[in-house]
Amino acid sequence: MKGFSILTAGLLTLSSQVSGHYIFQQLTANNVKNPTFTYIRKNTNYNSPVTASNDLRCNVGGATGGSTGTVSLAAGSAVSFTTDTAVYHQGPISVYMAKAPGAAADFDGSGNVWFKILDIGPKFPGGTWDLKQTYTFNLPKCVPSGDYLVRIQSLAIHNPYPGGTPQFYISCAQVTITGGGSTDLGPKVAIPGAFKKTDPGYTANIYSGFTSYTVPGPPVASC
Repeated sequence: MKGFSILTAGLLTLSSQVSGHYIFQQLTANNVKNPTFTYIRKNTNYNSPVTASNDLRCNVGGATGGSTGTVSLAAGSAVSFTTDTAVYHQGPISVYMAKAPGAAADFDGSGNVWFKILDIGPKFPGGTWDLKQTYTFNLPKCVPSGDYLVRIQSLAIHNPYPGGTPQFYISCAQVTITGGGSTDLGPKVAIPGAFKKTDPGYTANIYSGFTSYTVPGPPVASC
């Protein structure tokens, strides 16, 4: 990924052995909490965080979703992502969407296709984070009907840069939006490419002088 350092083999090995991390694995849609990985692409790296490469799109093993279902949702519907264990690493939660050129299951999320629909940052004073197991939000009412990837991201910044590397906990759901509008939301960005190691929200030290925060990535799009 542009702007990110290449990890050493030792760090990659350590990362793969870390236990107790979390993964977004259940989607609640149409008021139904579905079994794990029914409509969410299943990662193949257990609960390990992602730090670089194209895996930043939909996690390791999530480039396509041929074995994943695609759920039909009306534009503006509420959806929820639930983790196996509550999010506990400090950092923002963001949700992105990307319209597939065809079926969501065949879409790898490449190109300048991602737009952000939600940021959950810290609350000040105090710099407290919204750490929980389920995050609920509404899909935009104005986006065109069709197949989409809906990507949730927990950016863990508990190990301050440059001594530590922020970690991305990511999952992508496959949805078909019905009854949509005609608004082409943006700005659109590529992943990887939307985040730089020099972004203030990437380099923030949450343990010292933490009085403000800017979530990395593009601004939140609105209808």
